[in-house]
Amino acid sequence: MISPFERMMAWRYLRSKKAEGFVSVIAGFSFTGILLGVATLIIVMSVMNGFRQELFSRILGLNGHMNVYSQQGPFYDYDYVKSKITLIDGVAEVAPIIEGQSLLSKGPNARGVMVRGLEWKEFVNRPSLKGSIIDGDLDNFKDNRVAIGTVIAQKMNLRPGDKVRLTSPQVKSTPFGSMPRQRSYEIAFVFDVEMYEYNSGFVFMPLLTAQTFFQLDGAVSSLEVFLKSADQIDDIRKTIELAVEGQAGVYDWRDTNQSFFNALQVERNVMFLILTLIIIVAAFNIISSMIMLVKDKTHDIAIMRTMGATRGSMLRIFMLTGASIGMTGTVFGASIGIAFAMNIEAIRQFLEGLTGTELFSEEIYFLSQLPAVIDWREVSTVVIMAFVLSILATIIPAMRAARLDPVEALRYE
Repeated sequence: MISPFERMMAWRYLRSKKAEGFVSVIAGFSFTGILLGVATLIIVMSVMNGFRQELFSRILGLNGHMNVYSQQGPFYDYDYVKSKITLIDGVAEVAPIIEGQSLLSKGPNARGVMVRGLEWKEFVNRPSLKGSIIDGDLDNFKDNRVAIGTVIAQKMNLRPGDKVRLTSPQVKSTPFGSMPRQRSYEIAFVFDVEMYEYNSGFVFMPLLTAQTFFQLDGAVSSLEVFLKSADQIDDIRKTIELAVEGQAGVYDWRDTNQSFFNALQVERNVMFLILTLIIIVAAFNIISSMIMLVKDKTHDIAIMRTMGATRGSMLRIFMLTGASIGMTGTVFGASIGIAFAMNIEAIRQFLEGLTGTELFSEEIYFLSQLPAVIDWREVSTVVIMAFVLSILATIIPAMRAARLDPVEALRYE
């Protein structure tokens, strides 16, 4: 237990005086260092969590948890395989799709795109797609009509009703030799799924239209499997593999995005380690300031010892003095970090307007908004870590104060 006397002495040593002005400066730097370290660590971890969650939700909202594909080329007997997968417990939906690369052109403008064919009802059943329409009407998504992303629409000056030409890598024989297949399509609507990769490189078209364009009559590229719970993906994948054994292969979204998410996890761990060093450096500043304070207060310590103060009291006084700096910095840093993370998109927009520069390019970061998700367990870990480092930093100076011999300290007084 800390007595009122010990708290009073710790508080007096924390207050700035001319005699120990330099000590107070170092203590101020220690406080600022811990504040900035804790705040920065919480902000960066929240942004990394936001990136991870947003990418997970976007990818799984636009793609299935698993894909079932034919190992012998086009998937012709997909209806039979679909019926078997649909009966598996935990499977929410199975959707046939066609995917293929193509060249989208309008006049002199052209760009490579990924064409994805899916049924109208599948487009409607996916909230991330249905709610992404910014221009045009979903009811027009039929026959020879396609949907394009907002980036394509802006860069090629396209809007619903315009005609575009798609060129397939497949060729057809003509009297003049082999020629690439080309067809004109009308734009049904423009979508914005808030992912640059899709807005700039994907074109959706009805499944029957895609079958005609890619010459896959009665066939698809694969079956997208959506699960009721993503946590069951390992168990359900094994069940599907047994159900379609010999007829099709299975891969899930982790297989196609493994390298990307591994890189994200490594970056997250490295950032945590680097930013933790800021707090450790601030803790060393606490050690420096406390050692100087103990040296400066040698006379006071000796007098208190001769008046009956115990070694334990001296230990607690200086531990409380140093720990107060770290704990106060941690509390303020955590408060600032949480507030910053909760309003990070508004702050980003304010800074971009103030500086006139683009701080968060969707072309680089894939997302159109800066995400941040606060993980309260991580925040607790950061706060506890900062508290522990602050207390550990006071042990050596406090032990020096407790071991001080009052006779030696007052010998030349």
